[in-house]
Amino acid sequence: MRKYDVFTFGETMVLFQPEQMLPLEYVHQFPKRIGGAESNVAIGLSRLGHSVKWFSKLGDDPFGRFIRNFVRGEGVDTSSCLFTNQAPTGLLFKEQMSPEDVNVYYYRKGSSASLMEPADLNSSDIKEAKILHISGITPALSESCYELVMKAVKVAKESGTMIVFDPNLRLKLWSAERAKQVFNEIAMSADVILPGLDEGQLITGKQEVEEVAEALMNGGEKTIIIKLGSKGAYLHTKHEKAYVEGFPVTQVVDPVGAGDGFAAGIISGILRQEPLHQVVRRANAIGAMVVGMSGDVEGLPTFTAVEQFMQPAGQSRDVNR
Repeated sequence: MRKYDVFTFGETMVLFQPEQMLPLEYVHQFPKRIGGAESNVAIGLSRLGHSVKWFSKLGDDPFGRFIRNFVRGEGVDTSSCLFTNQAPTGLLFKEQMSPEDVNVYYYRKGSSASLMEPADLNSSDIKEAKILHISGITPALSESCYELVMKAVKVAKESGTMIVFDPNLRLKLWSAERAKQVFNEIAMSADVILPGLDEGQLITGKQEVEEVAEALMNGGEKTIIIKLGSKGAYLHTKHEKAYVEGFPVTQVVDPVGAGDGFAAGIISGILRQEPLHQVVRRANAIGAMVVGMSGDVEGLPTFTAVEQFMQPAGQSRDVNR
């Protein structure tokens, strides 16, 4: 019997995001939030009604405690999280010059999360979950984090836990060559792969959407869903191939976090055993909702909210998020 729907792990940082659209040198107040791909997915899934466990190594400092308390407050199990006094919790600052022009400044080198290592991982956390969600950010943090990810992949394969892999390429953390090598290594074992088109092109060396998806299949029984931004997504399995249209966005407020919301939508639909076309459509809707609100997690909807959002134009969408 699986205890959790999803287990995920990675680095979450304290996010300082000013409310004004100005260069950072002219900003004097920074509201405190959190930002991290894996915790974004965990919170998104919790809001959609799923049981989730999230693991990280946090600094034994006020920022680390703030992150743990925030994520736990969203209904995510944080009981496996570790604290260390050997390194601080990572920080990032988000500079927004316009709704589409966003710069992110990371202060994460040598952070507490970069000290994660295979011995920190409780294998039972993976064995007790239906799905293991992996982001390509974590193996880029350090060699020990890479080894941790590969241990997680091995445990998941041995225990029959489904692996969902979102490449989440961050070239500020490592070279394209190393990213390609590691992404291919993870993709070989993954059951579901959720790349953006540029990430898929990096992994496979192919250019066209359909060719990228076919290469990622690698002759196996995988589910490939390629994110295409405002155009929606491309779904590719052994038995189904389809473009799934996105939802119109009247105003982009903050594009960061849309991919994590999309991933949460895909995983939620898989857990609900829904038809894949319907799964991707809802994931597209969540992505559209996230970009309409400031912050990484603030726009992540409840299941009721996203269902209301997907209603045909003219029907009421006045619901609590």
